[in-house]
Amino acid sequence: MTSPSDTRPDCIRLLVLTPEYSDYLWYSAMLAGDPDACSDAIWCPDLVDCDDLIANASFDVIVWDCAFHSGSESSFLQYLLVASEDKPILAISADTSEDMSLELVAGGASDYLSRQGLDAWQFRRAVKCLWYRALLAESAHGQLGREVATGFINRDLFFDRLQQAILRAERAGHRLALLHLNIDDFRNINESFGYQKSDQLMFRLAERLRNKLRRVDSLMRIGGDELAIIVEKVEDSLDITQIIRKVVNALGEPLTVDGQNVVVNASVGVATYPEAGDSPDDLLRRANRAMFEAKRDPGTSYRFYDRQLHISAGYQLRLETDLRNALRGGELELYYQPRIDLATEEVRGVECLLRWNHPERGLVGPDEFIPVAERSGLIVPIGYWVIEQACKRLQECTELGFPGLVFAVNLSFRQFHDRKMTETIFRIIFNANVDTSLLELELTESAMMHDPEYAQRCLRELNQLGISFALDDFGTGFSSLSNLQHLPISLVKIDKSFVQELGQSADAEHIIRAIISLAHSLQISVVAEGVETEGQLEFLRQQHCDEIQGYYFARPMPWQDLVEFMNRRNQSACLQK
Repeated sequence: MTSPSDTRPDCIRLLVLTPEYSDYLWYSAMLAGDPDACSDAIWCPDLVDCDDLIANASFDVIVWDCAFHSGSESSFLQYLLVASEDKPILAISADTSEDMSLELVAGGASDYLSRQGLDAWQFRRAVKCLWYRALLAESAHGQLGREVATGFINRDLFFDRLQQAILRAERAGHRLALLHLNIDDFRNINESFGYQKSDQLMFRLAERLRNKLRRVDSLMRIGGDELAIIVEKVEDSLDITQIIRKVVNALGEPLTVDGQNVVVNASVGVATYPEAGDSPDDLLRRANRAMFEAKRDPGTSYRFYDRQLHISAGYQLRLETDLRNALRGGELELYYQPRIDLATEEVRGVECLLRWNHPERGLVGPDEFIPVAERSGLIVPIGYWVIEQACKRLQECTELGFPGLVFAVNLSFRQFHDRKMTETIFRIIFNANVDTSLLELELTESAMMHDPEYAQRCLRELNQLGISFALDDFGTGFSSLSNLQHLPISLVKIDKSFVQELGQSADAEHIIRAIISLAHSLQISVVAEGVETEGQLEFLRQQHCDEIQGYYFARPMPWQDLVEFMNRRNQSACLQK
């Protein structure tokens, strides 16, 4: 180890994954005596911290004790490769067999050592070898960027790289994607700025794109106005959509050339191995054909050569683009489903449900667009927009003669990835100046599983502002009782799958009785979802369920329809009195 004043660049940073502190000290001690390179090791003792450290810690090499995994060595190794963006992994175990070494290296480990007879020289040598190899790869990656700008990369070298990528994909059983990117109207750019400045533009574009790609992906210039991206280790269409999303977003930002901001549009063709071919020539030809198809669309656009992939991945990306525009263009709308008090049959609250009025397709259901919003992260700004709209309606309710109506808003698990969630929600409700006791946030157990401690802190902070919380889909998760104990939950919602089994399954009846009894013993209210029949209603009434929600009383409806619905119920109640 070196002192803090030692500024030598040759300091190896390790992430050590081992459950035993003694092993961590052993590895550190073996490296500490190396006269050629300093080292800095971070210890990860359990799986709980693993994800966070890989995402946020700075390290060059992973030292992985093979006893440290989540049930399967091979699956955990694949997780490490993806999560660390292919940082070198030195696997260590007590197994001395050659089969173990071959299996782990074939699975993606960079090297394997047996603990039996392991000494400091062997360990240092393996770590430094992986470190030097990574530095060389990074250096080559930087050189590749310069080659892209100068046009040094030629088609022969590109075909060789693509052939090697295909062979790797074939051996590992992975898919591979080739993106062929052509700059639109590049001739006009040449005429406006000259060839030298246009080359600078290509360099800056390539630099930006390369920073968006994974380490395993390759970017090269194959023509004056053409770039190719080889996307390796593709598991499914979602991997490709994530890369295309980064490319499209990067193209959408202006580039500065000769003091002027230039917006570049490009057409992107995508061909996948093995669907579109198993040779470099076939893949490039078909990606090129797809690229020319993309030229038919205005602005930056993309097309897939493979029809099935076009349906599954291309459609998702188009839907995401439309959804992004929908948030800005006022196409989103809230529908409201009443919650009825079983004792008084009054409307006690409403659940706010998102709907999308697509300009071409009409009303798009949430089952179709919510997963897209969650995968892309759009659900975070959409979620805040829903809370804003709910607060506006809360303000109107008092004027309309419906004081005390509770507005329930669903909180996505993605919201908890936003470290400013509580601050943003506080700002929204402060600006709206509403009674916070009438705002209820519904969350599922999965929303809290990413970072339970952070989620609990957020809920407690919001609860101190007067906001209440409901646990949605109760009974379908794995930690419901624990959540009821440790979180400020004031209401649980029985999942509709149980309600719809009433009259057909004795188990469903027992489960519902147990949920209501447990919740009431903890002074927690209960809402049953999906109530559609008189029989379901009567059973829930006999079990003293507090509220129900479902088609028996009302479907989700626009705001004006809700106002009319509540006015009719009020008039009916007055006549009965």
